[in-house]
Amino acid sequence: MELFWRKGYENTSMQDLLAVMDISRSSLYQAFGSKQRLFGLCMRHYQDMLTSQLRQRLEAAESGRRFIADFLHAVPDEVRAPGGSRGCLLFNTANEFAQRDPAIAGEVAQGIERFRAVLRAAVERAQREGEIDAKRDPTILAGYLVSSMSGLKTLAKAGAEADVLKGIINVALKALD
Repeated sequence: MELFWRKGYENTSMQDLLAVMDISRSSLYQAFGSKQRLFGLCMRHYQDMLTSQLRQRLEAAESGRRFIADFLHAVPDEVRAPGGSRGCLLFNTANEFAQRDPAIAGEVAQGIERFRAVLRAAVERAQREGEIDAKRDPTILAGYLVSSMSGLKTLAKAGAEADVLKGIINVALKALD
């Protein structure tokens, strides 16, 4: 998963996979069937990991609105991390494949939907807590947050400065008012 995340599906060679997994080509095919199937399994693992982490953070957050703000503000922190931002495996894959491969596009769509569900739960919590107007459609707001995060991650990968990202985040948070 880390290799695919760092290099992308198409730039990850079979030799790269065999080296990092320390297995033979025949073992890879016996265990996973193909590079594409292995990638699909990595995508599902990433989705499970991401969804679990986000749900735990949402449960631990002082409020739904605070979770959303912290979630968005994590992007500028990634920019300052060693190695910079590598983005989100789901969004990276969506950009790389642009619907060229139906199986992988399905994995991406499923992952984004799971991601959106957590954000919808955060919006609904913030609505119950009176931090977001209860009349606003939580599905639309969650979709807005997904698109905001996608854009932020893309800008971070492209080298945007942390201050620029923080300004965009402030605008995104105001849109929830």
